[in-house]
Amino acid sequence: MHWPVSTLPLPLYSDLGAHSLSGLLWTLLLLFLWHCYRMGTDSPSHSPMLSSRRSMKNGGGSKSCGRSKLSRGDQIGHFISMETEEEEDERGQGYLTPVLSHALFPAQASKEAKKLYAALQEYAKRYSWVGMGRIHKGLREQERLASHSTIQKPHLFYLPDVPSVPFFPRDAHRHDIEVLEANYHVILAEFQAVYQRGIDSKSGWTCMGPKGQAVFPLYSAGVCVAGNCRSCPCTYRTLLSLRTFINSNSLGSAGFWILGPGATLGSSYGPTNTRLRCHLGLQTPAACELVVGGEPQCWSEGHCLLVDDSFLHTVSHKGSQEAGPRVILSVDLWHPNVAAAERQALDFMFSPEL
Repeated sequence: MHWPVSTLPLPLYSDLGAHSLSGLLWTLLLLFLWHCYRMGTDSPSHSPMLSSRRSMKNGGGSKSCGRSKLSRGDQIGHFISMETEEEEDERGQGYLTPVLSHALFPAQASKEAKKLYAALQEYAKRYSWVGMGRIHKGLREQERLASHSTIQKPHLFYLPDVPSVPFFPRDAHRHDIEVLEANYHVILAEFQAVYQRGIDSKSGWTCMGPKGQAVFPLYSAGVCVAGNCRSCPCTYRTLLSLRTFINSNSLGSAGFWILGPGATLGSSYGPTNTRLRCHLGLQTPAACELVVGGEPQCWSEGHCLLVDDSFLHTVSHKGSQEAGPRVILSVDLWHPNVAAAERQALDFMFSPEL
């Protein structure tokens, strides 16, 4: 029911027993109450903004108007940019939106994907489905992604809608990079100490190839290698001071990686796009190259490279024997676009105990 202003029982100024200013205030008060009544009884469907958005969904307008997709350059500068409401509506749900309980999981999914989905369900029972939208979507689409020929194909878990480039700028993890580079000389000295003891399993090394390829792990699949960390206490403390170091699930590792002259590591994909590998150059002879997603880069002593190893990548050392091995400290960091709720869920799903 709508009341015209003329029907409101406004008191005459003379009846108020006060001067005209008081009467004016009473009139404004009654007008305000009438306005609140009108606003409360109006149907939300009368809103022109909602009507226009519904017409857009139903094909009444162009979805491309006023909207632009991020180019690669825009992605580099906006790693942590949040989605707009229209983009969330377009996909059906944003990554901070609760997952619908009736969303089906594909029956043809791999055994590993089903195991991860069961872990996600257990996590949601203990905590919440809020923020699990992208993880749920990634598990559903993992099988489809694995069958495609593409330059980026993580073989274990793919998180959708994550801005991805082969090499990330320093600003993506400026704090952690500056901490590692500030401790370069101490880290190098500790590496040289363990290297001089000899490269064998008794000294904590893991040999991975016939041409001088070896790893001295400090964290392996989310588990601290206590003996090796005791041999490198300053490096261990440096790792713990990093804000985004993945040290609670099997997707994260850290350690010294050696590649001898003449060695080449064939093309491969990393397990997930939820992490970045940070390479701190310790010894970087000439003719050493890292190619990720078709883009080549060289290491530099005392400086870091941020690499998304879910892209197809190769590593080579074409230097002479006199040049010595290439040595880096490799540290796995969270991708900057993975939200805090998603990190907590991934820690649970990929717990080293599972």
